[in-house]
This record gives sequence, structure tokens and C-alpha cells, in this order.
Amino acid sequence: MLLFCLLSSCVGDWRHEIWISVPEQKLILTRDRKPIAEYKISTSKFGLGDQPGSYATPLGQLRIRKKIGDGLPIGAVLKSRQPTGEILPPNAPGRDPIVTRILWLEGLEPQNQNSFNRFIYIHGTPQEKLLGNPSSFGCIRMASRDIINLFDSIGVGTRVYILDKHISF
Repeated sequence: MLLFCLLSSCVGDWRHEIWISVPEQKLILTRDRKPIAEYKISTSKFGLGDQPGSYATPLGQLRIRKKIGDGLPIGAVLKSRQPTGEILPPNAPGRDPIVTRILWLEGLEPQNQNSFNRFIYIHGTPQEKLLGNPSSFGCIRMASRDIINLFDSIGVGTRVYILDKHISF
């Protein structure tokens, strides 16, 4: 079985799943299909889709391809996936960089196959007052404390389902 897994790339976190409801602007983390955490998020202010240059949030089944930022302080600014050394508090005026952690998404369906190359992430935002409303440029934004909790709870390979409907378990 181990040889099969190595050859077929079945490495991953199969116990956890992330469910994102665009209409509700919420993310639910499950373990063994049971909800264990719920977070307020923001998806794209440009709507839904996966066309390059659209700034839209893709729908469908994706997975966590890379985790970036482990151990960085809360509010650490990331540019091109690298820490800049700058730290921003929540709701810092006039600033809207990626902060704290990045979960880089890879699309698993034709409708979201561009997600990885479009740099679609689940990431921290200093604009926490905008959470609960579509306000991103395609990514899924979270409060810094929430993205740390999510980041620490899951592994690479975790499935992510972004849906244009309400979610209930």
C-alpha cells in the first residue's frame, strides 16, 4: 500500500475538509464529515469564475497544494509568498496585503483548473472589518487568528469545496 501511495501521490489530509459557502460568506472545517469550526470569510467582489485576469473566486472541488507562513507572527505581511518583515494590525488603514498565512489552492476540476496558476489562496487579511462581504480579488480572506487556527488544523492535500449555495451538516 505504501508503494502504491508513493506512486499515486495519495499523500494528504483525508480526515479534514473545508467547505466554503459564497452566499453565506462562511467557511466550515470538518473532520470525518463533522463540523469542528466555522469562520467568517470574504470571497471575490468580482463574482465567481476561473478565467485568468478575472479576479473571480473559483467554484468546485480544490485542494490545499501548499502551506506558506508557518510560524510567522500574526499580521506578518507576505509579498510573492515571502515575508517582508512588516507586521500589520487588524484593520490597518489604507493597506490590503496578504498577511499571516497562505493556503495555496489547486483546482481539481475543469471549471477551476486555473486556480493554482492564478494564485488563488485562503489567506489572512488586515481588512477584517470587511469579512462577511465579498471584498477580495479572487482569494478567500480570513481574520489572522482564524487563518492560523485553520492552517494549524489541516495538512497539504485537504479538500476544499467552494459552493454557490448554503451549507448545512
